[in-house]
Amino acid sequence: MKVKVISVPVLDQEKALKFYTDKLGFVKKVDVPLTADSRWLTVVSKEDQDGPEILLEPSPKHFEPAKTYQQALYEAGIPYTQFNVDNVRQEYERLVSLGINFSVKPTEMGTVIIAVFDDTCGNNIQIVEML
Repeated sequence: MKVKVISVPVLDQEKALKFYTDKLGFVKKVDVPLTADSRWLTVVSKEDQDGPEILLEPSPKHFEPAKTYQQALYEAGIPYTQFNVDNVRQEYERLVSLGINFSVKPTEMGTVIIAVFDDTCGNNIQIVEML
């Protein structure tokens, strides 16, 4: 068994696509219309385009438990997911220079360094460097 796709709920797929590609550096992999206002939209790491895909999944507009869960995580500052990077401090500086807001600056925690940013699409995302 292996991971092929992970879902990240987003409030606006087009805005999310721009953020995840223009700011984070992912590349669009799949873009298939599903309904008038949603699509199967995935991005992948530029360095591993055959690796796991991130599904920029439209936040359920009419499923209150999912909306409540996403909002509760966001308001509590809890990351929805995390991405590994080679150097958290370097990535932090790069993303700050692009206008990305961090709620947690690079912080060493045992065997990792983490930082947490707002993806502008309803989620906190953590970046992590293994020491």
